Amino acid sequence: QKVVLNGGLNFSVLDGWWAEAYDGSNGFAIGLGQTHVDPAIHDARDAEALMKTLREQVIPLYYRRDESGLPRAWIARIKRAIQTLGWRFHSDRMVMDYVLNCYLPAVGGTSCVMPK
Repeated sequence: QKVVLNGGLNFSVLDGWWAEAYDGSNGFAIGLGQTHVDPAIHDARDAEALMKTLREQVIPLYYRRDESGLPRAWIARIKRAIQTLGWRFHSDRMVMDYVLNCYLPAVGGTSCVMPK
């Protein structure tokens, strides 16, 4: 399950599904999605980006409370994540995509075309 289905926020490097899904307001990105041929340099960049994002975005947003003691901006980000991610990135939707776009067309003799 994706973290959003449990009311959490994704905090990850921009690769795979997160590079496609992250919109700047539905979780947190580590770095800019850049890679390096040297794994040590790549890991060092990711580590620095992780700490910077924690210090400058994640921790301040979580601990910023209103007069009621609620982290309103954090809650708004969770709501945004649920709106933009919950329905798009789960196994039920994936199975339906394959059935409708690959398996059923294959039965009819055509090739698979997956939507982007």
